Amino acid sequence: MTIFIPKGYRFSAVYAGLKSDPSLFDLSLLVSDFPASASGVFTNNAVCGAPVTFDRRYVPCEGMRCVVANARYANACTGEQGLRDVEEIADFVSNAICGETGKTLIMSTGVIGVCLPMDKIRKGLDELLKRLELSADSFVNFAKGIMTTDTVEKYVTKQLKLESGEIITIAGICKGAAMIAPHLATMLAVVLTDAAIDCNDSQKLLAAAAENSFNAISVEGHTSTSDTLILLANGAAVSRKLTGNDLTKFANCLNELCVELALKILSDGEGVTHLITIKVEECKDVESAKTIARKVGEDVLVKTAIAGADPNWGRVISAIGTSGVDFDLKKLSFYLNGFELFRNGEPQNFNKNIVSDSIRNNRETSFKITLNQGDKKTIFWTTDLTMEYVRLNSDYTT
Repeated sequence: MTIFIPKGYRFSAVYAGLKSDPSLFDLSLLVSDFPASASGVFTNNAVCGAPVTFDRRYVPCEGMRCVVANARYANACTGEQGLRDVEEIADFVSNAICGETGKTLIMSTGVIGVCLPMDKIRKGLDELLKRLELSADSFVNFAKGIMTTDTVEKYVTKQLKLESGEIITIAGICKGAAMIAPHLATMLAVVLTDAAIDCNDSQKLLAAAAENSFNAISVEGHTSTSDTLILLANGAAVSRKLTGNDLTKFANCLNELCVELALKILSDGEGVTHLITIKVEECKDVESAKTIARKVGEDVLVKTAIAGADPNWGRVISAIGTSGVDFDLKKLSFYLNGFELFRNGEPQNFNKNIVSDSIRNNRETSFKITLNQGDKKTIFWTTDLTMEYVRLNSDYTT
């Protein structure tokens, strides 16, 4: 896969001693060589990490230059010390790169309730600054450095032709494998572009893209303390700010990129054997469709049924009934992998073995739910829930 790197960005990653395995990166840095507009979307968990509190002070803004990310420690529920540590990291990097403070954002992921080992991080930061470079390898190493229980680094890059014929590049990096729920998840994500975009425009576009991607996935319904999605636009390829059709084209590309990143998170979900796409259609409003999709997607009985290749449609219909959405059961229909299992409130005859095999023999499973109430719809993605997920999360800190 060709990796397109936006102009004017450099990357580095090191092993700073945060993870137990010295062969793994655990501290990462990216630097824009030009002042960039910055926007961000963060967790809605009332218990949020110190980096989230810190970053919210700045975005949206103009003139941002750096992002530092660490794995292994979420720096959440760490009191005033946690915030002091974030400020120290940000000030050190900002001064080293720009000669002034206020130019660095921070992202952290890992265990909650443990303060950052600052002696190790200080040494790691010195090494990060020495290793900064613009290359595909350094870009991928940044992605590796933010991994926790991820089994593979996650990134997507795209190029877009503007009305003028000029080419801009958009690149996204993310991490996440569990604590994945709507309103972001235990995920860190950064999107970089060498286009120039007003920070208020980018904030609106990023929020919309997140709603249709990172806010439309769930592994187990737990919204993390650390969720952060940042967009930097530095204008290194095209310095005039995008407007009109160019801004619309960028928005569409950003949406596609975020959906691809979100699906990479689900595909790498802890213990996952099935990726489930849930389409809810013919609703009276979009919010009702989203509520139903989320309820079905987070239902443990539904998820375990798919893990066992069991076409137990009753669990889906029952989950819809607990959503709080007003609907007419006599108009409700449900399809699994294209097989009609329930139509207009009535069970349908189907070959259970064939439908079960369609689940068992494919990593992807599709649900379609129709309410016959209107023309609104949504799409949501989730996973099955397996014994491996339980194993991985039963001894996370021990």
